[in-house]
Amino acid sequence: TVFIVKRQSAEWRPVESSWSQFVNEAPVQCEINTNGFVAFADPPAEDEYLGKMPSSFNMIAALLGDLDSSDGKGRVYFREDSSPDVLSRSAEHIKRAFPRDDGVEPTSALVVTWENMVAQGTLGRGDELDAKRNTFQLVVASMESSSCAILLYPIGGLQFLYTSVGGEAKLLEAGFNEGLVKSWWSWSASQGTYFRTTTDEETSIRDLTEKTTSGQAGVWVYEIGSSPFFASITPGMASSLRDEENTTEPPVTLLPRQPDEQTTMDFSTHEPQAGPEEEEEFPTPAPAENQPSYPDAVTATPGEAKPGIVVVDEDENLDVNVFRYNLETCAHNSHKCSAFADCRDYSDGYCCHCRPGFYGNGKDCVADGKPQRMSGEVNGRVFVGNSTFPVELGNNDLHSYVVANDGRAYVAISNIPKSLGPSLQPLSSLGGVIGWAFALEQPGYQNGFSVTGGVFSRQAEVIFQPGNERLSIKQRFEGIDEHDHLVVRTDLEGRLPAILQGSSVQINPYKEIYQYDRNFITSSSNRDYTVTSPDGAVQTRSYQWRQTVTFQSCPHDEATRPAPSTQQLSVDQIFVMFDADNNLVRYAMSNRIGSVHSESSDVPEQNPCFTGRHGCDINAACRPGEGLQFTCECTNGFTGDGRYCHDIDECRETPQVCGSNAVCSNQPGTFRCECARGFVFASDGKTCIEEDRPVDHCQRGTHDCDGPERALCSYTGGSAYACSCLPGFVGNGRGCRDVDECQQERCHRDAVCSNTQGSYTCQCQPGFHGDGFRCSPTSSEKTQCERHRESAQTATATSGSGFFSFLRPRPAVGQYVPQCNEHGAYEPTQCHTSIGQCWCVDANGQEIPNTRTGPGSTPLCELTDDAVTPPPVGPTPRPDVHPVAPGTHLLFAQSGKIEHVPLDGYNMKMEEAKPLLHIPDRVVIAVAYDCVEKMVYWTDITGPAISRAGISGGDISPVITTDLQSPEGIAIDHVARLLFWTDSMRDTVEVSKLDGSQRRVLFDTDLINPRPIVTNPARLYWADWNRDGPKIEMSNMDGTDRIVLVKDDLGLPNGLTFDLDNQQLCWADAGTRKVECMDPHRRLRRKIVEGIQYPFSLVSFGRNLYYTDWRREAVVAVDRQSEKETEEFLPQKRSRLYGITTTPTQCPQAYNYCANNGGCSHLCLPRLGGFTCRCPDTASAGAPCEERNL
Repeated sequence: TVFIVKRQSAEWRPVESSWSQFVNEAPVQCEINTNGFVAFADPPAEDEYLGKMPSSFNMIAALLGDLDSSDGKGRVYFREDSSPDVLSRSAEHIKRAFPRDDGVEPTSALVVTWENMVAQGTLGRGDELDAKRNTFQLVVASMESSSCAILLYPIGGLQFLYTSVGGEAKLLEAGFNEGLVKSWWSWSASQGTYFRTTTDEETSIRDLTEKTTSGQAGVWVYEIGSSPFFASITPGMASSLRDEENTTEPPVTLLPRQPDEQTTMDFSTHEPQAGPEEEEEFPTPAPAENQPSYPDAVTATPGEAKPGIVVVDEDENLDVNVFRYNLETCAHNSHKCSAFADCRDYSDGYCCHCRPGFYGNGKDCVADGKPQRMSGEVNGRVFVGNSTFPVELGNNDLHSYVVANDGRAYVAISNIPKSLGPSLQPLSSLGGVIGWAFALEQPGYQNGFSVTGGVFSRQAEVIFQPGNERLSIKQRFEGIDEHDHLVVRTDLEGRLPAILQGSSVQINPYKEIYQYDRNFITSSSNRDYTVTSPDGAVQTRSYQWRQTVTFQSCPHDEATRPAPSTQQLSVDQIFVMFDADNNLVRYAMSNRIGSVHSESSDVPEQNPCFTGRHGCDINAACRPGEGLQFTCECTNGFTGDGRYCHDIDECRETPQVCGSNAVCSNQPGTFRCECARGFVFASDGKTCIEEDRPVDHCQRGTHDCDGPERALCSYTGGSAYACSCLPGFVGNGRGCRDVDECQQERCHRDAVCSNTQGSYTCQCQPGFHGDGFRCSPTSSEKTQCERHRESAQTATATSGSGFFSFLRPRPAVGQYVPQCNEHGAYEPTQCHTSIGQCWCVDANGQEIPNTRTGPGSTPLCELTDDAVTPPPVGPTPRPDVHPVAPGTHLLFAQSGKIEHVPLDGYNMKMEEAKPLLHIPDRVVIAVAYDCVEKMVYWTDITGPAISRAGISGGDISPVITTDLQSPEGIAIDHVARLLFWTDSMRDTVEVSKLDGSQRRVLFDTDLINPRPIVTNPARLYWADWNRDGPKIEMSNMDGTDRIVLVKDDLGLPNGLTFDLDNQQLCWADAGTRKVECMDPHRRLRRKIVEGIQYPFSLVSFGRNLYYTDWRREAVVAVDRQSEKETEEFLPQKRSRLYGITTTPTQCPQAYNYCANNGGCSHLCLPRLGGFTCRCPDTASAGAPCEERNL
């Protein structure tokens, strides 16, 4: 067998192997392709099989798509393996899949692993570390009589479901393809077996990680025969998951890499080989040292994505088996060690060890003797004395400073209420753990930081006597941050004995015994303290103290134990006080860690380095000598004689310490490097490289598409684009030629066709009249409309008398005269100027009901079938926008596209549903429609961005692209030409002009998870699905008169809509599973339907409400009058549906004071009875802004 690793559009070369059982007895050529398949014939160009399966060649598609590994993080590994472990594991999977088969004894296995593959075109966006990545594996196990394919898909390993093929999002697919097969009776070839393991539904790709044919989630086994190849595919029989509670097996993992396993090379730097006869093995590049962790997919499952804002319905179980390589080596993980540590490999993993002159657990290391700083927050609820109301602490700052070379710790907590501050004084234990972490170490003993590295959890229980008050303390120490501070989070819950304001507290020195295990530390003690009241009364009290510290040590280095099993912490020089003027609680204490016998009388006098009485500078380490001798040595980053140390300015002394394109910033004892503007850190975290910003070649004009009069360049994200020919032309987009429509007989038989570039014209022959598409013999007979018009004019002319009637050239005022077009047909829109009304008519001139409009408004009337239709007007601007026909439609968002469904009255014309706009690799959340300019607006959380496009075609235009995190709701006021949106991560409600200018934040307080937002003239409504307090709010559009409209009996109010005709605000709630409506003026609330599943978005049209449902993956229609569901539309491709809106044929009759911007210089924001002129948040050059209320 010859293995060939192939990357599309790249050179490839063969590698010899002895594997030959799989396909036939004769040796075959096997090609491993980065697009997720293994081929047994030379595959054609990728545009001949991507999105066009079944293909003409023999292949196993593990996960087929347009994949990319060119950034060096994506890899394809492969090997032939006959080791007992691999063969045993393969046999185990096969036996589970086919429990009735005997004699399952694989003789060899081909193992192919695609690791961290990305979708083609997603790397150029400048966010490489956040690129969605897929990892999966194929094992082909060969046995004596047949072979089996084992496909492994890790939970969390499939982070995208689509790739872009030809500018269109195509679902990944998996299966077995036999290719073209010649029959024995004929020389011709026909398509052989194509056994798909996935379908055209998104759920089938998601199911790859969750379902099985072998009894274990994510493991799929198929018997694929031997010869003829793929003639018969038999899936495993164990489609139900095994009961994990009754098994003690370890989780199944991907087969690990071997040290000599071959890998694909970096094709961007590989020199092509001379030919396939060369038999040189692939080099195995060293894995990248800085392996990023990749987030969950946004495109595949938006609820698990960053910014994690969509899923609010259920906590999906992600804590399941993960298939992965055993990469627990220093080669892959040295970046996890401290910069002052060395990484060492052990038989089953790696450990980090601080270098001499530093201490810690290897992942966090600090210099000996260096002062340490700590910062954090304190939260909780504390009752004082017999009070029935707790004192709330919310993110109160905690700061600490430790003089490490003498063990002295200082702690301060700010913003403490006076009702609580005095009673916190005995609780020196809040700072005591900090003292233990950096206690002065006696010979052979270790303080807390040496053991834990500053990452640990501590839980303590305090019982005060004599009142038996109890307090719980929980602290999480999260290691050292980028500011070189140890970070701690503290939570307090319980009751403290009351201490009067102005009292002082004295805590006696104490000793505490710490018991150590591998990842567990416990201690307990009794402590006495004295309270001196303002009147001089003295009272002695005590409390019992128990605490547990848990942490994670390195399990691989058995030779190094963390600390002696028993150590004693000695604490003295304790000082506590409450600073009432500044609302501060202060603690100070000296701490030493050593032997439980260190204070016995027969112990000789100790070296000053171990007692702290040495006189070294606070930035120096004390080095003990013989007896009582010692020396002082300045810590790393400082210089001096040890008695006095001053900071070294590394930036000045070593100007190039940060390298090129970086800026050095000196810090006490250290320095910091920051990349210059336009540069970012490379994967090593040290080198500054030029920022790889995506380039829109379409806008820049650096693409290779054909000329703009023949082709369209479509930007597809990153630096990628797609070329396509305009209508009227054919070709691949880079070369387009004119289509001769005259050869297609598009004109009427009595017309002459003339071909033009990209189009054509039709003209009726002499003796006929019409537009060329319809030609009729020329006749002097008048049409119905012409007769009607003549009749009206004649009646008007004869209705008067006398001299003035003789002079009238047109009808009298008040007389309606029909309007006919140049062909004598009724104009579809008829107007009576005297009364200022217009309406739509059919081909016979009969008025169409409910189309009459008032003064200043004209309905959008559709040409009837019998009317003469105008010729087509040129090609549409972009191929991925499908123009919407006149009439009302539903628009809804689904993954990377917006679809539309025409409405026939209130019924959905499901058979005519089709995509309006494809937006690959984007998650569209909310949609809104501008009835004036016929534009659809949408929010996109993957950009994040707010964009728009015309429903009749046109390019996508960005509206808002900056200062967004998770825009989830969007609304338009078509009268004032304003755009409103919510951002659930910024917790804001904002407004701007429709083009994104004049941006202003309306609300940024008292918001947790704002999502839907709707308008009615001058009013704004939005919902916040905060689980702890969901609500629906209302305000004027200028932000005034904000009130909570609904707060009772709400769960997750996802959808919101306003019915202008009936003045009803309606919402869909995924928590209560109801749709309800309310008159916001009279506060009359009415339930429409209940027992629905998981509504996301809602829109009103006439008597109907339409909502999207996540669980049903459908658009559902509800009749408000009958209070029943009437219809359900299931899109062809099933996945979660998001925002929904309508495209009415005409704008609703509405008015507010900002119809012409109200004379404001910038923003005109309506309110009830008036409007407000407001300035944008960011001033721009130009006319000065004036704010005023009118």
